[in-house]
Amino acid sequence: MNPNVGKPDRIIRIIVGLILAVGPYVTNLSIWSTPTMMYGSVIVGLVLIGTALFSFCPLYRIVGIRTCKM
Repeated sequence: MNPNVGKPDRIIRIIVGLILAVGPYVTNLSIWSTPTMMYGSVIVGLVLIGTALFSFCPLYRIVGIRTCKM
């Protein structure tokens, strides 16, 4: 499992992931009013955080994208 997510990409993933994972619990925005949107947002946020922590994105591997310098 070679890293394929670079540092700027990791930072963006962590920020967006935290917003999506924590947002439904700390705000009352109407976009998160249904359980499907709320849980979907949390799952996507956790996936983004996980890919940032491991510096590996399976989708990047399938598509052939590499944002880290080797």
